[in-house]
Amino acid sequence: MTEAEIFDIAANHYPRSCISSVKILGKRVIIEYKNIAEDESITARLKHKISELMPEYKVTVAFVEEKNANLGVDAIEKWQIRGVKKIIGVASGKGGVGKSTTAVNLALALANCSKKVALFDADIYGPSVPTMLGYEGSPLASDDGVNFKPFNEYGIESVSIGTLIDRDTPLIWRGAKACGAIEQLMTQTLWHNIDVMVIDMPPGTGDILITLSQRIDFAGIVIVSTPQDIALIDAIKGVNMFKKTGTPVLGIVENMSYFICPHCGERADIFGHDGAKQTAENMGETFLGAIPLEPEIRRTSDAGTPIVAENPDSPHTKAYEEIARKIIQRIG
Repeated sequence: MTEAEIFDIAANHYPRSCISSVKILGKRVIIEYKNIAEDESITARLKHKISELMPEYKVTVAFVEEKNANLGVDAIEKWQIRGVKKIIGVASGKGGVGKSTTAVNLALALANCSKKVALFDADIYGPSVPTMLGYEGSPLASDDGVNFKPFNEYGIESVSIGTLIDRDTPLIWRGAKACGAIEQLMTQTLWHNIDVMVIDMPPGTGDILITLSQRIDFAGIVIVSTPQDIALIDAIKGVNMFKKTGTPVLGIVENMSYFICPHCGERADIFGHDGAKQTAENMGETFLGAIPLEPEIRRTSDAGTPIVAENPDSPHTKAYEEIARKIIQRIG
């Protein structure tokens, strides 16, 4: 089938005027609607219809809200974060795609590229940076009772919202209180002449993430996704949300991209193949690179010795460093 034929099918399910684009990329069909609310039953029928006609293709249907594109960002005062030159966020449209692991190893990779780096863990409902950097259970220190001293692990400065709560205690905070805690930690920490701060953002596109994108002067956002359709749909939503707030998107990273069998060396595309790369191309965004599904990345993260620090010569470390170099080029 051609894109024009798919367009006609899409127009039979939602209004033709709301179709933003129809693309065939490799073995994937991507249909994007604008300014219309999704009806899950209609979307399911649409995907089923196309799958019947194109059984070898995966079908992605995304919905983008383009009205009121600038969410009042120009009128909102930015937080003043002393001692930090540039800030990038690591975000994902949904949880479970390895965003925090990517943020930690990317921060270490940026440090390997001769940058002075800080890592701030703003993932308020699932802070995992203290575990991955090995300072879990250690309280924040302050010499004057007002300003905090960042942790310094593996050559990068770090602070996490997780230092305020016990590991097994659920954080039941509404958006305003959560953002207030993040602002206090970020603006009252004594950062030391940082070239690049990496912020591990909350997943999704909720009010906390919107507030952070409006209050922080980001140099750009890195979107993390896996190759599978359900993650890519949310990644598209994440990209478009940041565009609404006027926040530049640096590109997309495909995490858990593939698996290499340690016994036979055969590659398995467990979650699909090149989905994030194709999505980036379709949206006119930069594809920053792919990170494999690798047990050593999981093991070192759980042990508090991230793979970029523990095994600097591994191919996985080199992959993170290549992404870091592309980011440095983009933010200047």
